[in-house]
Amino acid sequence: MRRLTTLLALSPLLVAQGLEAVKAKYDKREVMIPMRDGTRLFTALYVPKDASPANPYPVIMQRTPYSVAPYGPDRYPANLGPSPRFGTEGFIFVYQDVRGRMMSEGTFVNMTPHREEKRGPKDVDESSDTYDTIAWVLKQLPTNGKVGQWGISYPGFYTAAGMIDAHPALKAVSPQAPIVDWFEGDDFHRNGALWLPHAFNFMVNFDRPRPRPTSEWGKPFVHGMRDGYAYFLQMGSLAHSRERTQDLRFWNEMLDHPTYDAFWKIRDLRPHLKDIRPAVLTVGGLFDAENLFGALQVYRTSHTLSPKGDVRLVMGPWFHGGWSRGTGEALGKAHFGSNTSEHYQATLEFPFFMHHLKGAPDPKLPRATVFNTGANVWRSFEAWPPATESRKLVFQPGGRLAFEGTAEGAASFPSDPAKPVPFINDVALGMSREYMTEDQRFVANRPDVLVFQTEPLAEPVTLAGPLLPNLRVAITGQDADWVVKLIDVHPDDYRDPREALEEVRGEVQMPKSGGYQMLVRGEVMRGRFREGLDRPMPFVPGQPTTVAYRMNDVLHTFQKGHRIMVQIHSTWFPLMDRNPQTWVPNINAAQDSDFKAQIHTLLLGPSSLGVGVLKP
Repeated sequence: MRRLTTLLALSPLLVAQGLEAVKAKYDKREVMIPMRDGTRLFTALYVPKDASPANPYPVIMQRTPYSVAPYGPDRYPANLGPSPRFGTEGFIFVYQDVRGRMMSEGTFVNMTPHREEKRGPKDVDESSDTYDTIAWVLKQLPTNGKVGQWGISYPGFYTAAGMIDAHPALKAVSPQAPIVDWFEGDDFHRNGALWLPHAFNFMVNFDRPRPRPTSEWGKPFVHGMRDGYAYFLQMGSLAHSRERTQDLRFWNEMLDHPTYDAFWKIRDLRPHLKDIRPAVLTVGGLFDAENLFGALQVYRTSHTLSPKGDVRLVMGPWFHGGWSRGTGEALGKAHFGSNTSEHYQATLEFPFFMHHLKGAPDPKLPRATVFNTGANVWRSFEAWPPATESRKLVFQPGGRLAFEGTAEGAASFPSDPAKPVPFINDVALGMSREYMTEDQRFVANRPDVLVFQTEPLAEPVTLAGPLLPNLRVAITGQDADWVVKLIDVHPDDYRDPREALEEVRGEVQMPKSGGYQMLVRGEVMRGRFREGLDRPMPFVPGQPTTVAYRMNDVLHTFQKGHRIMVQIHSTWFPLMDRNPQTWVPNINAAQDSDFKAQIHTLLLGPSSLGVGVLKP
């Protein structure tokens, strides 16, 4: 048996690959693998030169809609696998263009609906394509009979789909930032509100028609400016987007389905994550602007529907895919104190696959490994969310925020779709990843933003699990969105460890980072969906109404001397599309004349933010 490398002894220098090292160790083949319906999928195979029936290797596979480039039997990538240590260790690597994308045959379907019943060879989905690929690889290559699969974002979706009705040889999977539902909470919608710059900028490039298999991406969409706030405001209502997207089938289908109807429900992967047999390591970033929801949901659903399965979770302080690129030491002004990405790769991801595919010792990973931002330490839990004390942050008059207690009165603010609250203090055409930790001082003094904060904390407070806004509101219009943001207000003397001391006339100045209002979590609820994403309902002007929803999980410590802040507003542009605030049955078909300024009111007494406080 091949000697197993000591995992924790591997430094980044020792595991670095590189183009020449990959070429020296691996032979490359490009093949068209037939699926059960006859469609052939383009697949790049990288096989160790010493692989043979007497010296077999396990397989690690990725299926992707983004291209398995570089194309050509003599062209190699600089790295193979989830991290460079995989190529150094030695596996058979399988990369595949999914059906209908790039060099593969067939018709591409976004978020391919899973077929619970397959009555014949024409009943195919991503689960069956994964199964058929594995069957071919096992028959054609010198494997040890064990296969692993991983992928980030859309490839994470294909990984999660592949573990459903899995081939018996599929032993370990790692869906990382997987997409599971493009209406409820992933990167296209949040609680029904369209995540505008990300969805638009992605689809105008990704969804271009492909008349035939190709190794080339089409010409990129040209916006003609770099200011996303100005671009999307000038575009006007979403109805005008069709002028720019006439050849984009999915974009226009999406606009035609403004509620959580069958079009979206059949694309929800979660109901099918049952009886999962492979070991599962779900990975996500606490500051992932795109698929934080998907990572939490795949873990939660798989754990619930497969109670006997080996299902585990890792959540670190990362942007989208940050665990596989970069160091994970910082995001924007937020600093996390260590190379969290290397820690994950060396002590979690690599041991997981080594154990299940090569028989290395069991790393005995906890059920959940989550990074505590604010305290900057890794925590292990045998359940996620962990056991906490349920508390309420109650909104008080005068902008005060307090645990429990009572309050009276109301706080009102204007909401003007023509002058929406920006989501980031920068000129950005797309959804900047740094917005997830953005300093919120740039909007704190706007009249259309409500601000509530505690007194400086006498002791640290750690919040864990989901956040639960419960807002009692009244509006002058018939529709409204509600944005709730949890913010960590740092003391005035806080200094970012990357910030150099400044002196003027021999005296040390207060640090520039002092008072940093770090966004910990922010989320929107499209008000029309307050009774259900499939049941849009107008507001009655002036009538108090409850808007309650669930925000994605956190694990964050507010240190002694910090304040807990909550901001509430209605627009968040262009991160999410604008609500006309008048009633339009299909909000995606609203005309420019439908957009009206309104007054929104928060009733303080019954309104709160539910949190889970982790005991020390």
